[in-house]
Amino acid sequence: MDLVTIAGELADGIIPGAKPTPIPGMSGTVSELFGYALWLLVLAGTGATGFGVYKLAVSDKSRHGGGSEPFKWMGSGVCAILLASSLLTIINSIAS
Repeated sequence: MDLVTIAGELADGIIPGAKPTPIPGMSGTVSELFGYALWLLVLAGTGATGFGVYKLAVSDKSRHGGGSEPFKWMGSGVCAILLASSLLTIINSIAS
């Protein structure tokens, strides 16, 4: 349990804090977990996009290199970000 607490304290300086908006009509725990899951989806999409940019920078630029793999990473990252943001928008519009 101490390792989880230490990891959380270290992550506070790196990852910006996220406090999801409670969704009316849902229980507090479900609403909070759903909000954090969408926040993690945004972070995963950002990481995938960054990794795709990194792979593009260091990839073999010759004709026989795997040139499409960085774009797959970047595309999947952007799709994850768009999915999470659209779900947040839909939920917030339903809740209000």
